[in-house]
This record gives sequence, C-alpha cells and structure tokens, in this order.
Amino acid sequence: MAALWKLPVLFVCENNLYGIGTSIERSTAVIHQHKRVAGYNIPADECDGQDIEVVYEHARKAVDHVRSGNGPFFLELMTYRYRGHSMSDARGYRSREEEELWKQRDPIFILRDRLIAAGELTMDAFEAIEKETDATSKTKSSSSPRNRPNRVSKNSKIRFCRSRNPIALAHGQGRLRNK
Repeated sequence: MAALWKLPVLFVCENNLYGIGTSIERSTAVIHQHKRVAGYNIPADECDGQDIEVVYEHARKAVDHVRSGNGPFFLELMTYRYRGHSMSDARGYRSREEEELWKQRDPIFILRDRLIAAGELTMDAFEAIEKETDATSKTKSSSSPRNRPNRVSKNSKIRFCRSRNPIALAHGQGRLRNK
C-alpha cells in the first residue's frame, strides 16, 4: 500500500545478521533484506550501519527521496548485535572471534579514529568524554522511572488488542478490551 499510494515512509531495517539466536544465513535465502522490497516496487539501498558518516549520507538520500513525494524508501543498515537477544542468551550460536572482529568496527571507535586523524579530537579528549558519559549514565539509570514503581499502569485504563492483524483492526474486526 505504501508504494501504491506513494506514502512518504522511510523503512529502516537494522540488519544485525541474527534473528534471536539464528544466523540470517541459516534462516533465509535472501540475506540482504533490501532486495525483498523489489517485489513491492519500493526503491531500496543497503549501507554499512557501523559507519555513522556512511549511514548519514544514505539516510539523507533516502529522506530526500521520501520528502520529494516519490513514495516510500527502504534502507538496510548492516550492523551487529554485540550482546545476546535476551538476558538468558548465552550466545552459543556465534564464536567469540566473530564478536571480536565486529567490536573492532564499533561505530563510536570508527568515528573517534576519523576525528583524531582529522585533528578534530585527541585521545585524551575522547577518554574524558567517555568518562563523563559513563558517570552521567550511571547517575541517570539509578534515578530512572524504570527503577520506580509504575503508577501509570495502576491508575490508567490501557487498551489491549486481541488481534495482531492491523488490517482486521482497520476494518473493525479486531476486538479491543480494557484492562
């Protein structure tokens, strides 16, 4: 529908190469997800999701396409998930060597190294920023609303949908209930 109606939508797929604990190579014949949207006549592109400048350039072109009234665009960012899918994920489905290779391409370090090479940042300045950021995140996480009792859910009526089919809901076929 997005392509048919030329809706101004930018679809972004963060492809971290895994679906829960299964490598994308073991779960689909089409590893590059941007190729799948060709059947919907949606223009698409893929880029290195680890490099912020590359992402910016591709995102700028995609946003320009959408804002120009040309309809939707699909952008796939090839990236990596450093941690497991959940707290109980032991990550036994991938090697430590694979993880270490990807850690060498950390987006923050790629940008840091580029800024240092350009003379716009020093390692001392980066380490100071990192230290300040760590201290700030520890302070904010201890005072986060997530660490306090949730009053909203106790005092509010929240609507839950029994149907996960958005088309059925749009046509009034899904059932909503109050909690």
